[in-house]
Amino acid sequence: MGGMSTERDISFKSGNAVYNALMEEGYNAVSIDVGRDVYNKIIKEKVDIAFIALHGKYGEDGAIQGLLEIMGIPYTGSGILASAVSIDKVLTKRLFMLNKIPTPSFRVMKKGEAIKSANALLEGLRASFVVKPNSQGSTIGVSIIDNKRQIKKAVTKALKYDDTILIEEFIKGREVTVGILNGKALPVIEVMPKGGIYDFKAKYTKGMTEYVVPARLSDRLNKQLADNALKAFTVLGCSGAARVDIMLDSKNRPYVLEVNTVPGMTGLSLLPKAAAAAGIGFSAMVEEILLSAIDRVKVWGTA
Repeated sequence: MGGMSTERDISFKSGNAVYNALMEEGYNAVSIDVGRDVYNKIIKEKVDIAFIALHGKYGEDGAIQGLLEIMGIPYTGSGILASAVSIDKVLTKRLFMLNKIPTPSFRVMKKGEAIKSANALLEGLRASFVVKPNSQGSTIGVSIIDNKRQIKKAVTKALKYDDTILIEEFIKGREVTVGILNGKALPVIEVMPKGGIYDFKAKYTKGMTEYVVPARLSDRLNKQLADNALKAFTVLGCSGAARVDIMLDSKNRPYVLEVNTVPGMTGLSLLPKAAAAAGIGFSAMVEEILLSAIDRVKVWGTA
């Protein structure tokens, strides 16, 4: 937990919730704040299995997963490649398109390109769009703009967090998310931020967002969303727990945005809410995720 990314504080909240749940279930758990000395900490604590609640860089990009594999320690969640691909929004969307998973149209901008080139990139997109860093979570560095005059400010903001920027068509409609637990889709959640935008404040401030679970959708649409989420999960090679974010337009057509391979575990997080709707308590969910790491031992053989 913790770590060195912009999501450090949120990671502590997730990690502490997981740690407390594991202790309640009788496990000999220890919390490790990930820094440059993480290898020594893991050795000192004699870790048998690692539960990854590390959001952002080094936690979701395959870095900590690679270290743990070198050390022969099984871990929760997706592997090195799936983690690295999923945190890269542009690469994720290209794989979605290749596999006919509906996703909003987009453009890519690199650091060093003139702002005027961004205006040219926007040709052919709808009137409103989202500007976001390519490899950030928790809506950090994200702007929603509805005219080209706002592009300079939005690009400057996103470039603080990444050298690559995703400019994506804004789908105006209902926001939903599908949690996945060990290959099974959980009940769909509709996310209804009171401010209209599900930004950092709406995500992590109690009372700022209403969550409807199960979402008030038709059986057909629920199945379609679950199918799309599972296909995205599979195409990216994910495993363990994940959360798939989707937008529904005015005609209830789904557009998959991204897959989060280390979903939040805080009191306001979506995966625990979805699990609860499926009759799975928080501690039981944490234990199920933990035990899924054992499958890696079977694959590694003598790990």
